[in-house]
Amino acid sequence: MGLVHLLPFMQHRKILIVTNRIPYPLNDGGNIAVHAMIEGYHKAGIEVFLFSMNTSRHYVPIEELPSLFQVIRVDTFDIDTDIKIVPSLKNFLLSKQPQQADRFFDKAFEKKLLAAIDSFEPDIIQLESIYLSVYIPAIRQQSPAIIASRLHNIEYQIWERLATVTTNTFKRFYLKDLSARIKRFESQAWKQADLLIAITEADATIIKEASITTLIHVAPLGINNDKIVYNLAQERWVGYHIGAMDWLPNAEAISWFLENVWKEIHKALPDFEFHFAGRNMPASFKKFEGDGVLCAGEVVDAKTFIADKKILLVPLQAGSGIRVKVMEAIAAEKLVISTSVGVQGIIGLQPNHHFLLAETPTDFVTQLQIVFENLERAEKIAKDGAAFIKENFCQNSITQDLLQALNKISSKR
Repeated sequence: MGLVHLLPFMQHRKILIVTNRIPYPLNDGGNIAVHAMIEGYHKAGIEVFLFSMNTSRHYVPIEELPSLFQVIRVDTFDIDTDIKIVPSLKNFLLSKQPQQADRFFDKAFEKKLLAAIDSFEPDIIQLESIYLSVYIPAIRQQSPAIIASRLHNIEYQIWERLATVTTNTFKRFYLKDLSARIKRFESQAWKQADLLIAITEADATIIKEASITTLIHVAPLGINNDKIVYNLAQERWVGYHIGAMDWLPNAEAISWFLENVWKEIHKALPDFEFHFAGRNMPASFKKFEGDGVLCAGEVVDAKTFIADKKILLVPLQAGSGIRVKVMEAIAAEKLVISTSVGVQGIIGLQPNHHFLLAETPTDFVTQLQIVFENLERAEKIAKDGAAFIKENFCQNSITQDLLQALNKISSKR
């Protein structure tokens, strides 16, 4: 049964989605997650208005937006969110707020957001970043709409974990201080919304344990099964990784892997290759090229980069929420070898059945050796993983459940 028929009360509802960056191109987990949410709402017959910051850091010309954004209402606001030394130092010394909250607050953006709310008259306003909660007080004064805050992860947890793995004393102090600021900020933000949309059960549990009484609904990334593309090209049993390299956990993970793991892999499997790519790739990563390592830098088309490669290696050691690219890779029958952090949030995913677990350098070497000893078993794991994702993370079902949660709040007003 289609979503439009399941929820008649929601059929003519209007949702304003507010983002702190344009969710494009689709080579980034956060962008993919926002795009999937918009697509799910649109397919369900909901009128969607995307109001987005167009940041200096991730600027996207409007004419480059894909077809989905041509059939919904879209408006943007150019904003400079670059990290600057003086404001960052001032924040560190004089403020208790995390610097991210200061960077994403802009009075001119607030004014335009309120004007958008006034003209669109949404029933639901969905904020796609915890740092956009700085606009909730003004939104409350302007509109009676339900405010939903979508949590792509538990932010403080990311920085807390990074602090534990860094060896630099000053960096550890800074990251601990930042994680503490974000933890206070998140706790207050969680209380301000009408609904918290957590992306994993684990994240929802953390919020509940903090004695937050705001209603929580878990809505993981919904995979559009119609868009899963299998075997775009003849796959080679080589390793790859792709991710935004301006996101510190990704950069730290790849550094750790190339400095501590790769030599052992190359020694055990000298013909095995590892290709990695990502947005804003630091020039320093080129130094790792050689001995089977290839750095592709920032690629134009992520799907083309991934198409002929079979094994996704995920050495992530810090993070929260759910890794969208890991889910997409499993859905496309790639074989994933990952740390537990890399697959966290994908409830029900079983090691040795849907993916291969590796925490230490020795684990990565051992798992790869096992793969090449029995490629048929490895292929079966990849196919079983794809079947699991298709069955348990269907976009239509996830959208349906979320709309029902919003419907319950609406009916009580």
